[in-house]
Amino acid sequence: MSHIYVQAAERPKKTAISMDGSGQSWTFEELENWSNQAAQALRSLGLGKTDHVAILMENRPEFFEILFAAQRAGLYLTPISTYLTAGEVAYILENSTAKVLITTPRFAETASQACKDQDDRLARFMLDTPASGFRAWQPFRASFPTDRIKDEVKGNPMLYSSGTTGRPKGIKRAFKEEPIEGGHPIMELICLKMGKMNHDSVYLSPAPLYHAAPMSASATALMYGATLVIIEKFSPDAFLAAIEKHRVTHTQVVPTMFLRLLKLAPETRELYDLSTLKCAIHAAAPCPAEVKRQMIDWWGPILLEYYAATEGNGVTICTSEEALAHPGTVGKSLIGPVRIVGEDGQELPAGEVGDVYFDSGLTFSYHDDLEKTAKAHHPNGWSTLGDVGYLNQYGYLFLTDRRAYTIITGGVNVYPQETEDKLLMHPAVRDAAVFGIPDPDLGESVKAVVQLLDQDRASPELEVELIEWCRNSLSHIKCPKSIDFLQDMPRTETGKLIKRKLKEMYADQ
Repeated sequence: MSHIYVQAAERPKKTAISMDGSGQSWTFEELENWSNQAAQALRSLGLGKTDHVAILMENRPEFFEILFAAQRAGLYLTPISTYLTAGEVAYILENSTAKVLITTPRFAETASQACKDQDDRLARFMLDTPASGFRAWQPFRASFPTDRIKDEVKGNPMLYSSGTTGRPKGIKRAFKEEPIEGGHPIMELICLKMGKMNHDSVYLSPAPLYHAAPMSASATALMYGATLVIIEKFSPDAFLAAIEKHRVTHTQVVPTMFLRLLKLAPETRELYDLSTLKCAIHAAAPCPAEVKRQMIDWWGPILLEYYAATEGNGVTICTSEEALAHPGTVGKSLIGPVRIVGEDGQELPAGEVGDVYFDSGLTFSYHDDLEKTAKAHHPNGWSTLGDVGYLNQYGYLFLTDRRAYTIITGGVNVYPQETEDKLLMHPAVRDAAVFGIPDPDLGESVKAVVQLLDQDRASPELEVELIEWCRNSLSHIKCPKSIDFLQDMPRTETGKLIKRKLKEMYADQ
């Protein structure tokens, strides 16, 4: 694997980053020079190896200026979700012990509130025109030389989990004195070995950059010398238009994006030339088997699914051919075996559902939380992301849901994923979630909430139709007893359902 300094030397005027909406672009030479200046600037603020810098910003090219500055200065970089409240941002700033925050005018109010009670050791910067209490980042950075710092050493992201099951957790990789040329090991396997990415590739990133997958894949693409095209905010039409406009070869999406693309009218889909697309990587949540099949029918066998997480403790890969042969699988492990573990801590045989553990030898910890770290690890050294699933007889992994959302109804375990997948395939449904609610007789009963494509269709008759839709192919015990219709579903920008919020809505009902 190379680095952006190599790309800048070999192809300085090639476009490194292009914003699809604004048309703003940076060359590899500009990215290299400005990230070097940013590394010099952070050093001048007293940040040394293993210190922390946080960024709160929308999708824009400066994200990578700061990412590569931190990567070559041995710093931990914490991109903060733009969906968080000021209190949640303040928690991350304090918990991460960040010494620098770099933000933008779009988040001036949130950042100002979050910084209100922060220690004076937190240096505050803002791109463009700074708000009161913030220094202007670009003029400050530009005052430093473009030379590489003398003590380059590889830094790492320290991202926080999305908090779908509680307070966000800082996921920290141990600092090692490694050269900056090394990238993200899992993303290298996906992009290079499986995705065949190189310096002729054009990689389209339609998701928020603060999330682990789009950030890591985008940075990896740049280190291979590919051109990175960034969509400011996803919409199905804009995404397809961007593929045609930029002659995109690679992209990465989440299943909710597939669903929105499939809901487009057939004549709209046919408007765009997608012939340059060679690989569509997808992750973040299990993809319903029928959605996968329809996407392969449309785009061809170019879909490449992986199951992994910010923790970086393992990865499974599923090609299009494997998805068609084993519908619903997330693939086989690339790094060590997957172990399925029962409640007694013992490994289970093929076909039995239990907690999913990676036996990969890759380690992680939750920042400043020994208890959470210990709970994520098995005595044998394996580690889990909290998901539940099983292996089939051929070693393919199938996920059923997160352990926290297993429904126990009448003493029987129900895993919501299968029911959610069924509801999502109904032509009237835009989004769906299934979870357990208190039941005086059964302990819990199966509840569904649905977002419709046309909210005017919400009715008791459609509720009955959707329940019958599930019962036509699923055991009745897996089917919802009732369905409510919501205007919006609580998902993160990266497509993860925040089921915790839904369960809280129904906890006392």
